[in-house]
Amino acid sequence: MVGSDRGVDMGTGVEPVAGGGESLLFTPARAAELLAVRESWLRRKAGRREVPCTFVGKHLRFSAEDLRAIVAGGSRPARGRRSRSRL
Repeated sequence: MVGSDRGVDMGTGVEPVAGGGESLLFTPARAAELLAVRESWLRRKAGRREVPCTFVGKHLRFSAEDLRAIVAGGSRPARGRRSRSRL
């Protein structure tokens, strides 16, 4: 797809970081898609600073490191169902 004037590729939701390096910033919509969560959940957590995120001015973005930290912070060992005692 065609990118906008601001450098964001609207098809991928990826914004190149100034300096032309390999670092990319993801829009909240693209980050939510990659994490398989709702965008509203991700925006709410970022607004409360409960997940790592990056603000470019007032615009919310997520780096690949932010996404890895969110995944690592949310991983928990699986728990089996509690057995209910029968009387």
